Amino acid sequence: MTTTHDIVQKLWRLCDVLRDDGITYHQYVTELTWILFLKMEQETRDQRRRYSLPEGYRWEDLVSEIGMEQQTFYRELLLHLGTKTEGIVLAIYADAATSIRKPATLSKLVADIDALDWYDAKQEGLGDLYEGLLEKNAGEKKSGAGQYFTPRALIDSMVALVKPQPGEVIQDPAAGTAGFLIAADAFMRKQTDDYFEVDERLQTFMARHAFVGVELVPETHRLMLMNLMLHGIRGHFERGDSLSGVGASLPKANIILTNPPFGTKKGGGGPTRDDFTFPTSNKQLAFLQHIYRGLEPGGRAAVVLPDNVLFEENTGTKIRQDLMEKCDLHTILRLPTGIFYAQGVKTNVLFFRRGKKDEGNTKAVWVFDMRTNMPKFGKRTPLTRTHFAEFEKAFGKKPDGGSKRKDQGEEGRFRKFTRDEIAKRGDNLDISWLRDDDAPDHEDLGEPDEIAAEIIGHLQIAMAELEALSELLETPAVSAEAGE
Repeated sequence: MTTTHDIVQKLWRLCDVLRDDGITYHQYVTELTWILFLKMEQETRDQRRRYSLPEGYRWEDLVSEIGMEQQTFYRELLLHLGTKTEGIVLAIYADAATSIRKPATLSKLVADIDALDWYDAKQEGLGDLYEGLLEKNAGEKKSGAGQYFTPRALIDSMVALVKPQPGEVIQDPAAGTAGFLIAADAFMRKQTDDYFEVDERLQTFMARHAFVGVELVPETHRLMLMNLMLHGIRGHFERGDSLSGVGASLPKANIILTNPPFGTKKGGGGPTRDDFTFPTSNKQLAFLQHIYRGLEPGGRAAVVLPDNVLFEENTGTKIRQDLMEKCDLHTILRLPTGIFYAQGVKTNVLFFRRGKKDEGNTKAVWVFDMRTNMPKFGKRTPLTRTHFAEFEKAFGKKPDGGSKRKDQGEEGRFRKFTRDEIAKRGDNLDISWLRDDDAPDHEDLGEPDEIAAEIIGHLQIAMAELEALSELLETPAVSAEAGE
């Protein structure tokens, strides 16, 4: 993917041009999305895409203008596409307002984009190009975008283990830029020769109904739609909060893959869902309820969650108990530190399958420790798919966790804990047994910006917990149930 890589590098360097206008990295990616949509629509117009831009508001119209007239026209174009169109075009340009103040800046941006090698980019895939740009943005500490970008290596590993199949409904209730949905689609296409090996009925289903995503943040939702469109994925993609009635109205899913946001519900207050058995203002515990309640019988889930979900008492304990009753929580992967920028906290992946009945489904939980005595991942040691090889082999080929497994004992990374053993621990799933061999005198502390990010992450979680405690003290009806 040499051309894709080169174009991503060139597009990212164009951000330097915008710095004089005081534009942030995240604003740049949003601005670039509006401009790239125009260019990519021109490049793919002969492919009978489902979207089209109205005459007079296309790439060639923008390029034909110069100077102040170009900037004036660009503002008019954004307003028109954000108010006078429909479908995905309207969704991408809704409330669009340029941050570019200087005509010369816009002129250079347009000219440099027009000069890129779009023929080879199309051959390699425009979706890969755009996702490369999003990944570049997420890796930039100053952009703050790491909070909605899950590392590709982790996504690919989770998808490979859950093994989505054509005909299944695949949902991400906190979709971000749709990395999980795109990876699931890619996995199934590879297994079926781009769906040519499935019958026409399934092809229609995959084209219209298979993928469901919800994203709360407007700017991120915009990036998600662009990413999905460039990967040729259609489905039900909504802007909203899965912890509100939006989530309650989603269809049951066969597979849920997600990395929910951390902290308490944005803006304070608990989730507005009235169908949760255990009210809580803790986002992860609320999302966990949404996920296991939203699965069809036999449905599979893989979800990234921080350590506090595994040990939090009171309501947290009740939710874990309910999860293990309704689902077979067969595997927990303790993730290494340093793989998420925005939150300097320890995380896990929970793999579970919804039972045919609602009780007694978890007989044992297998825990794989990929955290102890592992490198501290970051700029100097990037996380790759190879790092998941040992875990994937231990997990086995069956997506429901039903493969024959071997307990590696106290010196190994993979251990089995029966339901009775977990109950004796107070249903605390924060299980570790390996001794950390790192001594303080030779521990790799990482880059200064990574250390700062981790400290900020811990402070954010602490503030979120204080918010939650304050809300519980102010709301007697909730505090009677939840004890976080």
